[in-house]
Amino acid sequence: MFKTILFPVDHSRETRDAIATVTNLVQTYNSRLILLSVVETGEEAREDTRQMTSEGAVTELLEGIKSLLSEENVNNIETLEREGRPAFIICDVADELDADLIVMGCRGVGLIEEEAEHSVSNRVINLSPCPVLIIP
Repeated sequence: MFKTILFPVDHSRETRDAIATVTNLVQTYNSRLILLSVVETGEEAREDTRQMTSEGAVTELLEGIKSLLSEENVNNIETLEREGRPAFIICDVADELDADLIVMGCRGVGLIEEEAEHSVSNRVINLSPCPVLIIP
């Protein structure tokens, strides 16, 4: 059912909270898992994403999550690093890879109406070429 699952990751607690669900899905469907880290560029970049711009920080993040997943016997894992506006990059990558599902954590910002336009998860839901599973 889900041959390819895209899992956008960052340093957030929400990413760590989503790992158990991703593990379960990948093991249940014997899926290919793509870990994606998007470094937000430009003036719109949030303060917490600026720490990702140091050399090696993105690679370290991806390898750390890959290691956690490997400990849970998830082995068909690929990693991607991209720069740009996260929601658009996530959807572009999902389209490029013909992903069957995007799984991502949510900070809950999109639940507040005036903040919804700034929510990455809300934008992904609206732009995605495939189903999106949001882990609160």
